[in-house]
Amino acid sequence: MTETIRLSIAGMTCAGCVSSVEKALQSVAGVTTAQVNLAERTALVAGMAEPEQLLKAVKQAGYEAAIMQGRQAEADKAAAEQAYYQHLWRQVWVAAIPGSFLLLGDMVFHALPPMQGSGQWFWLLMGVITLGVLVYSGGHFFQGAWQQLKHRSSNMDTLIALGTGTAWFYSMLVVLFPQAFPSLAQHAYFEAALVVVALVNLGQALEMRARGRTSAAIQQLMNLQPPMAHVIRNGEELDLPLEELGLQETLRVRSGETIPLDGSVLEGSSYVNESMLSGEALPVAKTKGSLVTGGTQNGAGSFLMKVSHIGTDTVLAKIIEMIRQAQSAKPAIARLADQVAAVFVPVVVAIALLSFVLWLWLGPEPSLSYALVTSMTVLVIACPCALGLAVPIAIIAGTGKAAQSGILIRNGDALQQASKLDTIVLDKTGTLTAGKPTLEAIYPAADYDQARVLQLAASLEKGSEHPLGQALRTAAKAEQLKDLKVKDFSSLTGYGVQGQIAEQAYVIGNTRLMQQQKLNLADWQIPLKQLDAAGQTPIFLADQTQIIALFAIADTVKADALSSVRHLQAQGLELVMLTGDRREVAEHLAAQLGIQTVHAEVLPADKLAVIQQLQQQGKIVAMVGDGINDAPALAQADVGFAIGAGTDVAIAAADITLMGSSLAGIGRAIHISKATLKTIWQNLFFAFIYNLIGIPIAAGILYPSFGILLNPMLAGAAMALSSVTVVLNANRLARLKV
Repeated sequence: MTETIRLSIAGMTCAGCVSSVEKALQSVAGVTTAQVNLAERTALVAGMAEPEQLLKAVKQAGYEAAIMQGRQAEADKAAAEQAYYQHLWRQVWVAAIPGSFLLLGDMVFHALPPMQGSGQWFWLLMGVITLGVLVYSGGHFFQGAWQQLKHRSSNMDTLIALGTGTAWFYSMLVVLFPQAFPSLAQHAYFEAALVVVALVNLGQALEMRARGRTSAAIQQLMNLQPPMAHVIRNGEELDLPLEELGLQETLRVRSGETIPLDGSVLEGSSYVNESMLSGEALPVAKTKGSLVTGGTQNGAGSFLMKVSHIGTDTVLAKIIEMIRQAQSAKPAIARLADQVAAVFVPVVVAIALLSFVLWLWLGPEPSLSYALVTSMTVLVIACPCALGLAVPIAIIAGTGKAAQSGILIRNGDALQQASKLDTIVLDKTGTLTAGKPTLEAIYPAADYDQARVLQLAASLEKGSEHPLGQALRTAAKAEQLKDLKVKDFSSLTGYGVQGQIAEQAYVIGNTRLMQQQKLNLADWQIPLKQLDAAGQTPIFLADQTQIIALFAIADTVKADALSSVRHLQAQGLELVMLTGDRREVAEHLAAQLGIQTVHAEVLPADKLAVIQQLQQQGKIVAMVGDGINDAPALAQADVGFAIGAGTDVAIAAADITLMGSSLAGIGRAIHISKATLKTIWQNLFFAFIYNLIGIPIAAGILYPSFGILLNPMLAGAAMALSSVTVVLNANRLARLKV
């Protein structure tokens, strides 16, 4: 059985780091997939690998890792990130203060002594101070670069270490041996190294702060679950941590409290706000036998409940895990960034070397000084942080916004594909209708009374989960009809059910089942036409020789179905209804909702063929269903939407799960998808255009025509700004109106 292990990764700074960690994890025996998220600094590893081997592989790649499990692991990660955030600010100030002193004293006030004579001691002292600052504030860059070098790789640390290290080394040579350099080349670049380190650390600190806001959706979900619960054991009520609770425990939920775990009501009643699941604020009535979900908010009532799911099996835990998987998954668009990142740093180093050689060979005096400044500036400005953050930070923001709206997006490809949809295929029962049909009329055959045929039908449907069968059982229960003993029960998928009662074989199902059984429908045409005109579904009950009853069952249209359909059509989407119900019933509903294309009397297995046919026509198709009998069609569709209240099957069946029952969630999901994809493209544009423009300017392309050279400190500021810009742009999704 495949399991998923979540790791916290320390030391990652750019897209190159992500590539290194993914390669290291994928090299471990038993790993099937490894998805590394730069924005979250985490990795999701699927397979049967040993956790110790994963940690060892990450460490050998030059990074630190720890296994993440449960609430405490999240708290530890948050505490570690906060401590690192504060440490980054200390590193910023330690580098910024001496850097600003040198910058202002040399370039603004021109008050610093020359390098000859007694002034040489001042510059030697500045060199020693700069070295100390580089060790404290920039040591992690040099350590990272060394680790990458040992593994014949490179990343952002390589660029920063080369740039600042070269600046310090050149400056010390000038200070120690000024006579060896022309007078115009006798300039130290200690301030450049210090300010660049300060700015890079500042950029990382600002990025961490913004990234924390982007990841807030998961933290908010985790905070929904209370740490303690009121447990009744041996007649005594105890307050215990959730970690100490087991299955079938009895809990008391008081007025206004948060329900701690999943279960069912044993005693009492209340109204529960399930907006964290559905996005719909209207409270839901809960009485004895009603299912309740951990993390939802109890109203004014109080009740006892029996626990059915704990730990990672709860709906809330599965939602959180699903969001994590989506935030770690890479859509197709991310491969572009990955491909560029794989060769980015070596190419930049080559450009820096070429710039050094050309300036040294062709540049004006002091050519060595110009060569050093341009090559160092290229290394500093080309940091690939923004490129590595462009996609994951937008996915985190987009999926987080979707989760807050009651929409669970399983993976990055679904997020990307949803923005391209042009056709929405809608299942009828439970999607366009409420999914709770009611029995409207009974037409018994001669010699049969209504109570008898209803009792027979309800008894046969006892083993069925179909909503139409449940309508018959509800009606029989209301009439207080007892169940009859059924033998040899079997479900006839797409047709109905069959079984034996008192040695007599019966079948109950749709018109196709009656035709399959070669039973005469001629005598039932008048009531059938009445049902069709009313938009009601016919269900037949028959023995081995004749039809003995016709049941008229109606399912009410969802309150927001018409407005949701019109909203989707206004977005230019083609809507198709797909149902196993009779054509007359389906077309009656379609006419009410303004849906033009209807596929009726379709077996579950044939729904797949309808989706394939639409795809062969070049359409990008979404299937919207209940996540159970529509599973093949949901899997075949470009994007599968499951509508439900957070059931296990609904979450497992589709690419996108709408936790509420409202169809409006489809439009919201598409809107969020388009906004997220737009943000990804914007981020990639910022990252690419920044480097495409910045690197040539840093190399000195403007100098021959305009006499302009980019200062390394400005390059450092621009590099830091690019990462912050990408993160802030993604954070705009949190304010998206859906």
